[in-house]
Amino acid sequence: MAKKNAAKENAPYKKGDVLTVKIEDIGNDGEGIGKVDGYTLFVKDAVIGDLVKVSVMKSKKNYAYAHLDEVIEASDCRVEPPCPVSKACGGCQIQNMAYEKQLEFKQNKVRNNIVRLGGFDGDFIDDIMEPIIGMDTTHFRYRNKAQFPIGTGKDGQPIAGFYAGRTHAIIPVEDCLLGTEENKEILEIVLDHMKKHGIPAYDEATGKGLMRHVLIRKGFTSGEIMVCLVVNARGGKAAKNNTSANNSDAKTSAQFLKGQDELVSRLSKISGMKSISVNINNEKTNVILGREVHVIWGEGAISDTLCGINFRISPLSFYQVNPVQTDKLYTTAVSYAGLTGKETVWDLYCGIGTITLSMAKKAGHVYGVEVIPQAIDNARDNAKNNGITNATFYVGKAEEVLPDFYNGKLDGEKSQNGDFGASDSEDTAGSRARALHPDVIVVDPPRKGCDIVCLETMLKMSPDRIVYVSCDSATLARDLRILVDGGYELKKVRPCDMFPNTVHVETVVLLTNILS
Repeated sequence: MAKKNAAKENAPYKKGDVLTVKIEDIGNDGEGIGKVDGYTLFVKDAVIGDLVKVSVMKSKKNYAYAHLDEVIEASDCRVEPPCPVSKACGGCQIQNMAYEKQLEFKQNKVRNNIVRLGGFDGDFIDDIMEPIIGMDTTHFRYRNKAQFPIGTGKDGQPIAGFYAGRTHAIIPVEDCLLGTEENKEILEIVLDHMKKHGIPAYDEATGKGLMRHVLIRKGFTSGEIMVCLVVNARGGKAAKNNTSANNSDAKTSAQFLKGQDELVSRLSKISGMKSISVNINNEKTNVILGREVHVIWGEGAISDTLCGINFRISPLSFYQVNPVQTDKLYTTAVSYAGLTGKETVWDLYCGIGTITLSMAKKAGHVYGVEVIPQAIDNARDNAKNNGITNATFYVGKAEEVLPDFYNGKLDGEKSQNGDFGASDSEDTAGSRARALHPDVIVVDPPRKGCDIVCLETMLKMSPDRIVYVSCDSATLARDLRILVDGGYELKKVRPCDMFPNTVHVETVVLLTNILS
């Protein structure tokens, strides 16, 4: 305690102090950074180039967090956010920044993380880093998926929206400008139905209440729409049968909420509506979706086309949210892979097979690995529906499947492909040898990056090329250092702006085996 008090005493400014500061830099989370007499201030909603008046909220010895009170002189990079709740909502951290400046910020973010956290030479990274891939047209209305938490407003009525930054307080938003225009109509119908029938929203604190989230997807090419209502079955009328829990197309007549048929009737009239389902999540957790899905109208999935391949997308499927940029991202990844039609490729964290099948069109054989069984079911269906027979899929964690395959311990059940995929003749010593030393390994891990066991097995398999697709440049930098220290050379780095108006950015990296 004494040390804490000493630190506070050494801070040159205390809570409530009002200061004027010029914003000279941007932090990783999009906050403005300025200095007063060498003392660093982090200011949310400030833009580089702004002259601002701020009040200190929390001070440390060498830095403080401050509230933006007034923009005295606006930066040339500052724009007026079109969203009325952009400051309160935690989603669009940099919507007040000109798009060209957003791209510059993201390019620098990736570059600086690789240099600082990965320990790479700055000049070297500057030489191999390619310009960020930005959106050509609008940088709004680009999301094909939205997950709206449902809560209770101060007036006791149900609300939908997004969580305020670093909280679980819902900011009411029925028309997010990043999502499709249909979202607003869908939410209005759901909320109106809840009010009419007295359906309670889920309460995170007590675990009571029925409606938790509304998941909406739209196929930008197909125009097909999906609505999935995430419910806490313990908080309402639960189904007595689970006929559709493991079959995304099997319909159920079970009633999950009051007036369900009426709600379905209203939603089904929306142009493009293809699928209405209920997802059961009874866990007291911040994980949005449970494993159990019941189709209550239409089909269990929608379709969309990406990179010339038709994909089947279920409520539990991972599918990139910005299809326009995803096409560019995957095209870059395929280009980096250097495929000629003969290569053996592993695609780790493959989801529903988006990258796998894109690679399969130009490779000899591709192996996909994904932990979610339903996603692998979708991947196999996607391969079959597109006439792709040179793709084999495994269910399991990449850090378990890859070592098991390498060590000859892979459970045969994990690789069942149904009526297509690897034939018996393919299970030969030659095909296994090619898979043990593949030409290319592609990884597209979650934000936490690759598991160390997975990275170590990749190094043992010694592919000629590794293509790393990352959604977090900090964990990317950590993993790149491990791979480079293990015998690989960093050849290309290219960011791709998948999430305009936010601080998030995807990156594609090519590494080559220095011994190949």
